[in-house]
Amino acid sequence: MSKNIYVGNLPWSATEQDVENLFATYGQVSSVKLVSDRETGRARGFGFVEMESGAEEAIAALDGADFGGRALKVNEARPRPERRPKW
Repeated sequence: MSKNIYVGNLPWSATEQDVENLFATYGQVSSVKLVSDRETGRARGFGFVEMESGAEEAIAALDGADFGGRALKVNEARPRPERRPKW
């Protein structure tokens, strides 16, 4: 079963490939999604990594680790809360 991981405090220059390479040393990465601003397209400094295996090891090893000069915040992602329609 895959596990979804939140990755915060990413450097603005980080790419999905950079993050995938970082997590791949701990197990099989299914997907990486970095979040960007809808209006400007600029990175927001966080994203999500889905891993088939090695998720617990990656969380333990990378939480607080230096990546691009910044200390990463890595933990298991919480489910997205329900949103009410805006109409």
